[in-house]
Order: sequence, then C-alpha cells, then structure tokens
Amino acid sequence: MPAHSPSITLPANGWASGRKFYLSPKGLKRTKQEYESFKKLRFLKTNKGIPNVLESEDLNPEYLSIQEDLSFLEVRIAEMEHILKNVKLIKSPVKEKQDVIDLGAKVKVKVQEQKQSFEIVGSLEADPVLGKISNDSPVGKALLGHRVGDEVVVVSSPKTIYKIRKIKY
Repeated sequence: MPAHSPSITLPANGWASGRKFYLSPKGLKRTKQEYESFKKLRFLKTNKGIPNVLESEDLNPEYLSIQEDLSFLEVRIAEMEHILKNVKLIKSPVKEKQDVIDLGAKVKVKVQEQKQSFEIVGSLEADPVLGKISNDSPVGKALLGHRVGDEVVVVSSPKTIYKIRKIKY
C-alpha cells in the first residue's frame, strides 16, 4: 500500500449483512486503489516462489513470514471486496435539499462560544483530527437532518449544544 494514501479501515461491525459503506468519490477511488495494490502484492508474493516449509528439520522462517503476509493480504482483500460490493456513493443533494445536513455536508457550528467545522462522512473515512466525523458518531447522528439556526443537543458527559451556523456541499 502506498505510504502517502490513508488506509480505509473496516470497522469491527463492518461485516454486518446488508450494511452499506458510505464513501465520497475520493474515498471510493482510494479504496479501489488500495484493493488493486493488495491484489498486486498478493500476486507478486505468490509468483516469486514460496520457500520450502522445512529447512533441514526446522520450520523455515522465510516460509512462515510469507504465509503470515499472505494471510493478512487475503483478509484485507476480502474486506475490500465486501466494501466495494456494499458501497453507497456520497453525492451532493439536489439544490432544494442543500439546506439540510446529510452525508457529505460541511457544517459550521458554534459550541460553547467556540466555532467548529465538520464534514459529515461515512465511518470508513472518518478522521476527527481532520474534521471529518462519521454519520454514525454521536455528533454526526445528532446533526443529520438539521438546518442552519437549529440547536442540536448531543447527549454525552457533559451534555453539549451545537448551534448550526452554515451548511455547504
């Protein structure tokens, strides 16, 4: 996997039957690239020849290492295939609905007199450090469906009120 692109991580409950994975166009492209790079790596590892299991009477450490790598690659490839089969692309809503927060919205809020900005994304692309919050997170769930001027209460310890200031797609 290229070092410069962030990895899409499948959440622990990601294998749930019928679950959709919401991705932006960039996230979908990155997921497809990661999938292809894993398949290519698996091909390279299996085609260069797998060493013998035994080296004299001991297990060959190179064989064990390659088997571990292949096992990891098979799991990641299966995860990527599952994601790609169940992906739902995040698109901007029609103009008449752009005043309501939905996936893909960039939202400016006021929290305890401090201004904050979020982008509402699917759980695979969430990165709170970059201001990308999941639609499954408490704040993301609370903001969905609201409009500018609404005050949204997020029940946590302590209770937090988010005043929506701006929505942009």
